[in-house]
Amino acid sequence: MAAAAAAAGPGGPGPAPQGLRGWLRSAYRFATDRNDFRRNLLVNLGLFAAGVWVARNLTDIDLMAPQPGP
Repeated sequence: MAAAAAAAGPGGPGPAPQGLRGWLRSAYRFATDRNDFRRNLLVNLGLFAAGVWVARNLTDIDLMAPQPGP
C-alpha cells in the first residue's frame, strides 16, 4: 500500500484520512482545489441544489400573515 501511495506522487491520492480532522481537511481540499474541473463542477452543482432547496422551502413562510394570539 505504501508503495502505491508513493508511486502516485505528491499530487496523487494519499492514504485514507484518519478521524474527523482528516475528513474535514479532505473536504476542504476537495472544495478548494482550483485545478480540477470535475470537482469544481460537483461542488457548484451541490451548492446550486442546496440553494434551490432552501429557496423552495422558505417560500412557504408567509411573514405578513396574521399570527395567532392568546
